[in-house]
Formats: sequence, structure tokens, C-alpha cells
Amino acid sequence: MSLAIHCQNIVKTYTTDGQQVVALNGVDLDIALGELMMLVGPSGCGKTTLISIIAGILNQDSGRCELFGEDFQSMSNKDQLRFRAVNIGFVFQAYNLLPSLNAAENVSVPLIINGMKRSVAERKAKDVLAQVGLGERTQSLPAQLSGGQQQRVAIARALVHSPRLIVCDEPTSALDHKSGHNVMELLKQVAVQHDRVLVIVTHDARIFSFADRIAEMDDGHIVKISNQTSHHLDR
Repeated sequence: MSLAIHCQNIVKTYTTDGQQVVALNGVDLDIALGELMMLVGPSGCGKTTLISIIAGILNQDSGRCELFGEDFQSMSNKDQLRFRAVNIGFVFQAYNLLPSLNAAENVSVPLIINGMKRSVAERKAKDVLAQVGLGERTQSLPAQLSGGQQQRVAIARALVHSPRLIVCDEPTSALDHKSGHNVMELLKQVAVQHDRVLVIVTHDARIFSFADRIAEMDDGHIVKISNQTSHHLDR
């Protein structure tokens, strides 16, 4: 098993109204390449804090977190930004599409950030949009797309630069059952590969069966990790 993510004794506290709140209290978690891991648990249990530390958006107070053998805390801010731009794709609950850009332009943003010429980036973006079933909507603005279609654009944007880590925060919570199921099938097909890892924060029990493993969190701890490997999508 090749480890993609290694978290050891992660502690993170916040200060709110003069009070210290412990968001993560000694979290240990290893995630392998090729794995779809879900983080579940009640609101405020530390899920989003944990993925933010894994993705290098937040620094932990203590403990160690390595992504592909690299420790964000040993990098300069510039190196952190560059590492994230190359290695991480994000799918946000609110999609975070730029309203004035069409689908292809939205999807091309990570490539342009990484230095690709705009014309080349948009050509590649159109290819990835075709992979997610939106080959006919590349010129559509976000307002002209349904919620499910906007989510597919967001997934294409997360995948276009071939990142090794894809992080999804509540990717199906705003979708009906069929759309949510389609999004998860899409993620499973195009995102989960032997050299990638997919981490999903979710409250949506309808999609739990898509996970390889589920880490249940409560009160800043991981309280249980269960395997879902007996589930197959080609049933």
C-alpha cells in the first residue's frame, strides 16, 4: 500500500470570543493512493478542519501531516501555493464558479494559474467537460446551467490539471438523489485512479456506499474507520 496522506496526532484549536475551542484533538489518519475516503460526522466535529490541514490551507498546532511525502509546514508560503496548484483539486459545496466565465473558461482556470496558454488551457478544458458529459455546454455561463451541471463543471475544474489529491466538501448535499448518485459515479470513474486519492466530507448517507473507507468523526476525534470494499458499482 502506497500512502498518499499520513496524519499523526494532529491538534488544532481556535479562539472564539476569548474561549479556546479544540477542533482536532490528536487525529491519526492514513489514506492510500487509489482510495476514496469519506469523512463523516456531526457539524462541528472537525471534518472541514481536517481536510483543510491535509490540503495545506490550515496549519495544525501540533502533530504531523504529510501529503505525498511532503510536509506543508516545512515549505515556504510560495512553495505551498505552488504545491497546491499542481497537486490538489477542490470541489466545493457552493461550486464557486465565476459567473462571468463560461464553462470552458471556468474549467481552464487551474491550468492558466499553472502557466498554460489560455487557448491551450481552454482546449483541454473542453476535453474534460466532454468527459463529464458537458461537451455541448462548454460556452454556457453558470446561470444557464442546472445545479447538477454546475457541479459537473466544478468537478471538471478540479480534475483538469490532473491533481493527485481531489478534496470534495459536501459535493452532493444540494442535489437530488439521482443527481447525487450520478456525481458520485462520475467521481468514482474519473477521479479514483491508482495514482490519485479522493477525500470527501459529507453528511449525505445516500452516497456512503461509494467509499472505500469511512472515517467517522466526533468531537475532534476519529472514533471509527469502516471498510466499504465489498461494495461494487457494477452490481
